[in-house]
Amino acid sequence: MKKTRGKLLLLAMAMQLTAWGTAYAAGPAFMHTGSRTTQPVGHYEFCQKLPQECNQRTPKQAPVELTRKLWAKIVSINNSVNTRIMPRTDMELWGKEEVWSYPNSGFGDCEDYALEKRRALMNIGIPAGDLLMTVARQPNGDGHAVLTVRTSLGEFILDNLETKVLSWTNTDYTYLKRQSSQNSGAWVTINDGRSDAVASVR
Repeated sequence: MKKTRGKLLLLAMAMQLTAWGTAYAAGPAFMHTGSRTTQPVGHYEFCQKLPQECNQRTPKQAPVELTRKLWAKIVSINNSVNTRIMPRTDMELWGKEEVWSYPNSGFGDCEDYALEKRRALMNIGIPAGDLLMTVARQPNGDGHAVLTVRTSLGEFILDNLETKVLSWTNTDYTYLKRQSSQNSGAWVTINDGRSDAVASVR
């Protein structure tokens, strides 16, 4: 099983690295964010337990430069977390809904995958302001959490339901809100110009 998963990981990484040219040629695509909004309850409780994770301030500055080397690291971390963590709902893990936590046990749901990717990318030097927990709605109406990575070539989505790292414009989600790029404890609205839907979460 481990060998099979390892082969799949290598294959996915190879495919994503060949997508570098596409990412470069596509041109920057950034979400349109609005005013400050409510913090998801799961993230609020996460911040109460780990306040150091939510008091990170990033000065207003250009997004991190996306080089071929950094792209390879982003792809590698995305694939590593997606294959290393096994999916479990919060109800299965904690007996209640909406618990945001690091998947240190090897199990987690969508926001736990995103938190782990954020932690790993911060560990290689990407500023907190370029790694934004993001809440979206799936085409079927279900809520979902992903990690948005802000770069000089646009914003990309790291998702436990998708093997590829995609530009946010190439996903099927309706984006609702995300962490502020200047304050990890604050959240801002997203005006998803691709849809007329106006929605809120929790």
